[in-house]
Amino acid sequence: MALAARSEQSALAELYDRYGRTAYGIALRVLRDQALAEDAVQEAFLAVWRTASRFVPERGRASTWILTLVHRRAVDAVRREQRRRADSLDPAAEPAAEGGVEEDAWLRFQRERVQDALGRLPDAQREALELAYYGGFSQSELAERLGQPLGTIKSRMFGGLSRMRELLGEPGTETSWTHTT
Repeated sequence: MALAARSEQSALAELYDRYGRTAYGIALRVLRDQALAEDAVQEAFLAVWRTASRFVPERGRASTWILTLVHRRAVDAVRREQRRRADSLDPAAEPAAEGGVEEDAWLRFQRERVQDALGRLPDAQREALELAYYGGFSQSELAERLGQPLGTIKSRMFGGLSRMRELLGEPGTETSWTHTT
């Protein structure tokens, strides 16, 4: 990392050789699309190259930092794709679900609440929950991939889920939508 911070190209190549395969695996698992996964890895390693001087070894391992950058790029790509697809759909062209328009609106409202709540969590908690729920990683896999003790991952997930319950159970939120079925 120190060599990459001094803009030595061979250092970036070495980092890619060491972590590129794992990085691609993480991105592919989150994105489920080879081209998007490749793009996410490329963007992340470009960020490593540009920001290597910001890496602080005392705060964690280089592999954790790099793989976190990859995961964040992958999650960002998922969100971009979701927005792109949502923007490109003509609401009149959407097929009516079994529950009808009201049920669709209710589900969309709930999805937005969950996304908003996730956005309000500390980065470490949000990352653990997104990797687990969107990426399909077990807590043990998360601990290994993020280079953190299993207990730390469990604590982050427990804390994140507790905070999500609080955020989603805020008074007035449920009453802002009247669902009748």
